[in-house]
Amino acid sequence: MNVPAFEYLPATSLAEACALLAAHAPGARVIAGGTDLLVKMKHRRLVPPYLVDLKDVPGLDHIRHDTGDGLRIGPLATIESVKQSVDVRKRYPMLHQAAACMATVPIRNRATVVGNICNGSPSAEMAPALIALGATAEIVGVDGARSALVEDFFVGPGCTILRPDEIVAELRVPEPSAGSGGIYEKYSLRRMDVALAGAAALVVPDGETCGDIRVVLSAVAPTPIRATAAERVLRGQVPTEALLAQAAAEAAAQSRPISDIRGSAEMRVKKVEELSGRAIRGALKAARLEVTR
Repeated sequence: MNVPAFEYLPATSLAEACALLAAHAPGARVIAGGTDLLVKMKHRRLVPPYLVDLKDVPGLDHIRHDTGDGLRIGPLATIESVKQSVDVRKRYPMLHQAAACMATVPIRNRATVVGNICNGSPSAEMAPALIALGATAEIVGVDGARSALVEDFFVGPGCTILRPDEIVAELRVPEPSAGSGGIYEKYSLRRMDVALAGAAALVVPDGETCGDIRVVLSAVAPTPIRATAAERVLRGQVPTEALLAQAAAEAAAQSRPISDIRGSAEMRVKKVEELSGRAIRGALKAARLEVTR
């Protein structure tokens, strides 16, 4: 199946790319890796008459860590390059885990982290870890620049806060708090498949208590969501088996999955409870907090 006809518009700078998007709005779309966009075009779910290509813009494939400033990911940085990054593996293991379980190596070598977010999918693999880590999207457009938490970036299935002329110029991930631990868990029919349910947990210890915690779910609501009720169960508490079970149950109760060809809503709710419990337990262990009886 061929993609529908379109006009190809290469850009040599972000400013030029934004100007091209504005000039051809609302029909223009950005293409970077194209692994989501081209599939949608082949199936006629999206038929943009103009594609603005970023690949000739220099310096957009960076993955850079600076002590105290955190991690910066450019819009052409591939998911495989994030997986292979030593800084990501050592300092942001959740991001490494999310990248490692996404799709196949050929796709990861084309797909970009920013594109995975901008696709607006509720099951975006990279979203839970980025949200748990407090990442921000640095956005540029013809009217200037702005910053938004990745947590606030998603509006609905396939929809984000981006305006027609805007591009995510960079993702910024702050330094994790000292002693914190994070885990990403995914359930899919095959490891390479899109998640049927996903959960990320980040724990910041305070002595023997769970000083702070973030639990993020994907593929079980119209957007990736924070399981705030689950977080409240454990925040400031000495973790126990009973509290962990309660938190997992709260995460499942907060999910709003649908039934589709890949699985039922009931199955997804059960998987949320299982995955969130596993992710929280793993994050507690990574933060060196013991779960007591």
